[in-house]
Parts: sequence; structure tokens; C-alpha cells
Amino acid sequence: MQNQLTCEQVSALLSFYTENKLSEKLSEYVRRHLESCPECMGKYLKMKNMLNKFVDHQNREFENPYVTKQYQDFKNNLSAYIDNELNDFDNIKIKKIAISNPLARQDLENIYIFKKLLHSSFEKTKNDLKNDYSRSIICELENEDIKDKTVDPFFTLVISFFAMITCIVAGVISVLYF
Repeated sequence: MQNQLTCEQVSALLSFYTENKLSEKLSEYVRRHLESCPECMGKYLKMKNMLNKFVDHQNREFENPYVTKQYQDFKNNLSAYIDNELNDFDNIKIKKIAISNPLARQDLENIYIFKKLLHSSFEKTKNDLKNDYSRSIICELENEDIKDKTVDPFFTLVISFFAMITCIVAGVISVLYF
């Protein structure tokens, strides 16, 4: 059926679909795919749940007693902590905050869940990709180099014919003069 989306296409559009930033027609295609694909529907529900938790978290942040200056420092350094960009002292500081503050611990768990989800999506997409375009381009270039290095058979025939004519002429000259 025409206008069906693949799982890769839906995965790429899920965040836009979740935020209602797609055209009506494209949203309809994504919705149809989600209805027929339990795997993509699971991803969508996880993403929607995570987004709802984030919105709820933002709303509760103003009334939560765990929102302190220490927690704000934690949030400011969380990305650097996840990417192992902090020094040892700051790493220990972040770990202590995560242990003592339930809100920080929840944020850290959510980040790791999200990172794992992104990694698994990347690995699935990478494994599903059948063509390695860079490798095929390199192979094509190598084949062109080999074609360029081979001698054209017509050129070989012309050289052989010229060599034979030269030998015959040399032979005739040597017979006539000697």
C-alpha cells in the first residue's frame, strides 16, 4: 500500500508526532503505522510517558521541598556527569546529591533510561541498514582505478599489428641490403 511509513521513518518522526508538530496527513500516516506496529507503539508510549513525567516534574518542581541550590547545581552538571566530563571532586559531589536527593536520583535514572533507549534505537537502525554507502563508494572507486589501469584490447591489437609490420619491413630491408 502506498503512503505507508517504515519503522525507521516513524522512529525519526516520533518526537514530532508526540509534540503534535506534524502536518495532519503525516500525523495520520504515523498514527496508522502505530496502530499496526506494536514495537513502534511501545516506543511511542515510552516517549509519551517520559514526556508526561517531565511535564509533571516541571510542574511539581515549584512545590517540591527537594528543589534546592544543591539540586540546581546537580541539574547544571548532570549532562557533564553522564558524559564523564567532570573531575573526580565534581563526580563525587554529583553522586552524593543523587544519593541524598530523591528528585536528583529520579532525574539520573530517567537520563540513563533515555540514554539506553537512544542507544538501542541507534543500534537497531545501524543493524537494519543493509547498505554501507561509504564502503560501496570506495569499492566503486577501486573498480574504476582497476579499469583505468587495464589496457584496452584494441590498443593492444594495434600495437601488435604495428610490431608485426615493423618486423616484416625490417626483415625485407635486411634481405635486400645484405
